[in-house]
Amino acid sequence: MLRAALIGLPSSGKTTLFQLMTSIHEAPRGKGDVNIGISKVPDDRLDKLTAMYNPKKRVPATVEFTDVVAAARAGAQALVDVAGYKNADALVHVVRAFRDPSVAHPSGSIDPARDAQTMEDELILADLGVAERRLERIEKDLKKGKSAELEKERDLVQRCKDALEHGAPLRALQLAGDDLKRLRGFQFLSAKPLLLVINLDENDVAGVGADVARAAEKAGLTSFLAHASTRAVALCTKIELEISQLGADDAKAFLRDLGLSESGLDRVIRTSYDLLGYISFFTVGEDECRAWSISRGTPAQLAAGEIHTDIQRGFIRAEVVAYDALIARGSMHACREHGEVRLEGKDYIVQDGDIINFRHAT
Repeated sequence: MLRAALIGLPSSGKTTLFQLMTSIHEAPRGKGDVNIGISKVPDDRLDKLTAMYNPKKRVPATVEFTDVVAAARAGAQALVDVAGYKNADALVHVVRAFRDPSVAHPSGSIDPARDAQTMEDELILADLGVAERRLERIEKDLKKGKSAELEKERDLVQRCKDALEHGAPLRALQLAGDDLKRLRGFQFLSAKPLLLVINLDENDVAGVGADVARAAEKAGLTSFLAHASTRAVALCTKIELEISQLGADDAKAFLRDLGLSESGLDRVIRTSYDLLGYISFFTVGEDECRAWSISRGTPAQLAAGEIHTDIQRGFIRAEVVAYDALIARGSMHACREHGEVRLEGKDYIVQDGDIINFRHAT
């Protein structure tokens, strides 16, 4: 399960966005209360496969979103002990760009760039405390006895501390391999990929639409989005609320009038999925058409384990056909006749959109 956690200053529209994406309308009652909801990842490919096979079940990929009441008011330090935030794969920061005198901003003025940096600074400060405490612990352990692994960890945490003291989030270090594994247990907040949701004014939607670059420029966020592992989506929660109350046909017409091809909610969910470096492969049949989530670069045998560990252990071959080929031919039988169904081994790197049948020993 992919996990994303929402952050944002009060009156940013964070909880409204959470409720719209997850269809959870009962807000947590008090400060620190946590809500967790599931969003389905929109995917036209799964829709077309479902229409082709007419299965008993259609199962999309999902993203788990977490929202905490008033966490931002207490600073990012309040997030450190919340499991849904520590365990999140990414952070989704809802930044207010809408102007509404009836909804007071805690800083008294609307400044998206200031708010984005304020939250970034809070994340950095929270992580700095974690890094300092860990370094103290490592030094104590090293005094008891030398350890090559502990020394490597000390050097890495010191590198992180240096970056944090210079105001850089840990995602900017773009750590990989063993370094990334060593840091995983610390669950640093500023190391997580960041998605900014620019919550636009209703009057700005027609001019900006889904053009993130234009929305970011208008909000003064262009330079902020140049940071590593940082993406953005622009929407208006007020309009998204209106769309959610319409029937499917009326909602599509409303979006067309705004010059949008899909809702902002779908873009937030899909971009969160993409930001984490995940892709989908599919299993199809009369019983079920399902999208499975895996990290980009996953070999076939590990992908099989997403379905069941027994399939991974007994892996023999992966029977693979590309999504475009299946849609073009209209059936798996036609793909076989044209030599477009391949048998791949355990080291085959699964591609986004692959339709796979795993052959395995029972």
